[in-house]
Amino acid sequence: MAKLQSQMYRTCIDVCNECFEACEICAVRCLHGEDVKSMAKCIEICLTCSHTCAAASLVMSGESDYSKKVCSLCAEVCDACAEECDKHTNTDHCRQCAEICRNCAEECRSFKVTNYNLTCTAL
Repeated sequence: MAKLQSQMYRTCIDVCNECFEACEICAVRCLHGEDVKSMAKCIEICLTCSHTCAAASLVMSGESDYSKKVCSLCAEVCDACAEECDKHTNTDHCRQCAEICRNCAEECRSFKVTNYNLTCTAL
């Protein structure tokens, strides 16, 4: 099966997708924790970050002229999410989410166009 992908922003798309997934996992695990109420802010920012990363990935996949602006917002939200998750040092998923968010924020801030072609790869 062939797969059509934008290579223009490939690295940033991949990092945003990884962060999207990490934030979703973190939010769900926080929801299943012992004291959900104390994790409300973490859950909220993880969901916001997840949605922002997904939006950034979608915008970049379309090779939009707005990609850099969306990535700038994404970096800001990822920083906020990492900061909140860092407050919960007793949970592995929050620590891992914070690390992935920091990585995503860094990648979004250094936003680079790597290739101007769509590629089709066989799976």
